[in-house]
Amino acid sequence: MGERAEACCENASCHVESVLSIDERGQMVLPKDLRNRAGIGPGDRIAVVSHEMNGEVCCITLIKAERLDGPVRGVLGPVMSELVSAKETG
Repeated sequence: MGERAEACCENASCHVESVLSIDERGQMVLPKDLRNRAGIGPGDRIAVVSHEMNGEVCCITLIKAERLDGPVRGVLGPVMSELVSAKETG
């Protein structure tokens, strides 16, 4: 108690868009403005990617499934590199 949890994402490319509530069925709603800016519409498929630190999930990222057509490493590699670099320099 009293210890500050390590931040998972401490770089300029991460932004808090909104704070969402999860209902009793485990569902959440992405704000309309964010859906519009991300080009997410009805019927789109979203991949859920988690990042673990110290054995716990600390970040959850949503990626349009169509972006995963190529190797997943190509999409996630730069993000993971930024997280590792931020951790090493922080």
